[in-house]
Amino acid sequence: MIELRHFRYFVAVAEEGHVTRAAARLGIQQPPLSQQIRALEREVGAQLFRRLPRGVELTDAGRTLLEKARLVLSDVDLALDAARRTARGEQGQLVIGFTSSAAFHPLVASVVRLLRQTAPGVTLALREGNTSDLIGELRSERLDAAFVRSPVERPVGLVVEPLLAEDMLVALPDQHAIAERLARRARGGMLEGRIALAELAEETFILYRRPSGPGLYDSIIAACRAAGFSPRIGQEAPQMVSTLSLVAAGLGVSVIPASMARLETNGIAYARLDDLPRLTAPLHLAYREEKPSGALERFIDCVRRSGDVI
Repeated sequence: MIELRHFRYFVAVAEEGHVTRAAARLGIQQPPLSQQIRALEREVGAQLFRRLPRGVELTDAGRTLLEKARLVLSDVDLALDAARRTARGEQGQLVIGFTSSAAFHPLVASVVRLLRQTAPGVTLALREGNTSDLIGELRSERLDAAFVRSPVERPVGLVVEPLLAEDMLVALPDQHAIAERLARRARGGMLEGRIALAELAEETFILYRRPSGPGLYDSIIAACRAAGFSPRIGQEAPQMVSTLSLVAAGLGVSVIPASMARLETNGIAYARLDDLPRLTAPLHLAYREEKPSGALERFIDCVRRSGDVI
């Protein structure tokens, strides 16, 4: 049976034109090398070298084999290098999920940018979904990791790593009385000053529907009740971004993660809340408990490094 070592020995002898020099190059003794070359010739069924007084030269069959043997060894080296690079997280493919609100946080863009800088051989496919769907896709191995908001409970078989908690803002139609009262504005539709959540007791709320984001939904309801009222829910939008469109249309107010104010939707003003304890929108990275691939380990490291900077 022909083994890779036979090809390595053969190529060394062919390049050196001398068995003794090839043996020195390979770090083995000359007699075993000669035996291996004869064994290869028996397997091929043809003479590969002509023996000369001071060395050897290739036969026609040997020249043909040399060309192919070099290709085989090159392919093997490339395959081994690719496997090592994949194990080190320098190349590979990842499918990463994110909620619609997470997409607006600078952490996500920072992670993608850092991964491209440190591991350009890793390709990313990004998939948007709600927290519940993303958790399901992680379990079924259609995703490698996902940026999610706040699962109601820790999903079995997954790691849910806390990354940060950002403040939440009130999104108001820009003609709303509160927006008129806090008329001085900073850039991006942000109102100067803060409001108490209790000021919204008579408002109609537009929220991201609970099955899609149970953690945020429950946090908003709990905060309103702590402020002394039960919010009147006018509509539950299927996507977080959809809530802003409905607010801009004047159908109600909403409470959103602060990073979504980057969207700067026309017809909306944003107000900060002064209630304590703060109403926050946590961001987590979820992935399976099993040992991650090299590429996923590299991605998780980029997430943690970006989180330290953001």
